[in-house]
Amino acid sequence: MAGVGFFLLFAMLQFRDGPFIRPHPAFWRIVLGLGVLYQMFLVFLLFQDKFDARLFLRAIDPTLGRPLPERSYAENCDLTYENIKNQIDIFVIYHATGWYAKAVVLRDYWFCWILSVMFEVMEYSLQHQLNNFAECWWDHWILDVLICNWIGLYFGMKTCEYFEMKGYSWRGIKQIPSSKGKVKRIVQQFTPRNWTKFEWGTTKSFKNYLAVLGLLFLFLQAELNSFYLKFLLWIPPEHPINTYRALLLFMCSIPGTREAYQYLTDKNCKRFGPQAWLTIANIMTESVICYKFGRGEFPNPAPTNVVIFWIVLITILIGYAIWQFGIPTLKKRQRLKKSVKKDQ
Repeated sequence: MAGVGFFLLFAMLQFRDGPFIRPHPAFWRIVLGLGVLYQMFLVFLLFQDKFDARLFLRAIDPTLGRPLPERSYAENCDLTYENIKNQIDIFVIYHATGWYAKAVVLRDYWFCWILSVMFEVMEYSLQHQLNNFAECWWDHWILDVLICNWIGLYFGMKTCEYFEMKGYSWRGIKQIPSSKGKVKRIVQQFTPRNWTKFEWGTTKSFKNYLAVLGLLFLFLQAELNSFYLKFLLWIPPEHPINTYRALLLFMCSIPGTREAYQYLTDKNCKRFGPQAWLTIANIMTESVICYKFGRGEFPNPAPTNVVIFWIVLITILIGYAIWQFGIPTLKKRQRLKKSVKKDQ
């Protein structure tokens, strides 16, 4: 703890400033320092085997390091009051809170709804590996998407509107203007130093298309990592370590998302900021750990319908990119060649 404290003190004093100056640049330097420490811990964990990793966590907390009971949410799928009541527990609040945080970070209804639906698709696709991904249809689409996710996203976006926080548009459209009126003093504690660079942007581009797919992949992967890490390292869902991880990724993703958005919308910005790179590194290192520790843990192959679905979806995404960006680019080049020949 003394070593961690010294490193965070050094980060607060010596790390470079991020995109935010409020409540104070030093606060966001500490967040960056915490992200570095978490990445170092992940790298250390990566070079252990899963048995030593479980023992290591048990040395930190004696309640850890024990096999977890498995639970399936698809045992009785009759749409009755009693079944719905049995599915509602404290994790409903956690679920809605998580989507509230995603709305505050992403600030785009369109992207948040795509992410919400795609996570349910991921649960369908991976329920042959994790039993708690197996849910009734009404649990997926009514309790999760239409109730928990919607409540979290709605209040998250309303929070952004109330505090007059600028919205993002991940499709590459111009920055969404805030409502008129004096900016609340409390919002100034969490807004960037300069928003003028966000007032313009390309309407559609292949760069933005790839960015949306990449961001969607990262958020889905971060969400899946939480379930796989709990399963592979035997961490109970209610243990505080899960809350600490979620809070850390939330704090890191706020400036990381801002840096990524600036890179996509500001032509003068030629690279991702350090917080964006570090957040990506955290998520991908977690994924490598899950892959390493998961070898031999999931013997059941993916169902045929899941494989076919993903083949079709990937084909559609590639086909859309060719139709939307590839063909117009080829036509534009042909027109330029014709105009050059005419000039000659």
